[in-house]
Amino acid sequence: MTLKRFIIHLIIMAVLLALVIIAVLTWLRFYTNHGQKLELADYIGMNYEEAKKDASDNTFELIINDSIHKVGVPGGEILSQNPTPFSKVKEKRKVYVTTAKYNADVLTLDELPSLYGKEFESKKRELSFLSIDSEIKDYKYDTGEPDHILEVWQDGKRIVSAAGKAKGVTIEKGSKLSFVLSKRGGGTFEIPDLLCMQYSAAKFVLDSRQLNFGQVMTEGEISNESSAYIIAQDPPYRVGGTIQMGETINITISSTKPNFCR
Repeated sequence: MTLKRFIIHLIIMAVLLALVIIAVLTWLRFYTNHGQKLELADYIGMNYEEAKKDASDNTFELIINDSIHKVGVPGGEILSQNPTPFSKVKEKRKVYVTTAKYNADVLTLDELPSLYGKEFESKKRELSFLSIDSEIKDYKYDTGEPDHILEVWQDGKRIVSAAGKAKGVTIEKGSKLSFVLSKRGGGTFEIPDLLCMQYSAAKFVLDSRQLNFGQVMTEGEISNESSAYIIAQDPPYRVGGTIQMGETINITISSTKPNFCR
């Protein structure tokens, strides 16, 4: 074998040896890194699309598991993730996230619990479970139990009262309803003008203002009290005169309508 031929063979062997060494080192590196656990980033608070790109760059796959409405949180923002941030996970791991909805969930009045005549605090708790806030708008004097719901208002409009529910009303989760509640005693009313009214009509007026008849005196024979006319009252009606809830008005009735009545 000539020297030249020997040198060629030596070079070929050296090249083959180098290739073998490179192949072994590459295989060792792959084998060492394969299955290695990586630290998962914290995606909570990030926009889903941005987080998805970051996860893909790090071999993870982001999957939306659920979307919920949250007041004040922009749509698409990640609210939670599983596995949790900074967990050690393998490559290509699926990461499940919950994101904020872009639009609030909407409920109809019929989907809310019954409200009129119910105790406020208990209904406030029930509404909170539906992500609806409650506030007290006002009180009205009522003969029933105190702190019970008499009216419900939304954005300056009454939507629930003794007359029933307004039609076509929707309520967004995260919004607020205002309530008018019952209150006992202490109300002040203008003294009603009962003169010339029949007894039955006057009684209806007093009942609506939670007032009562006191003494009922008669002038002449009365065959039917409900149809008798009121010809005098004490305290008398006067402009600006007031009377407290629960007080009484004394009256005199007659079966004949007085001449001063129109």
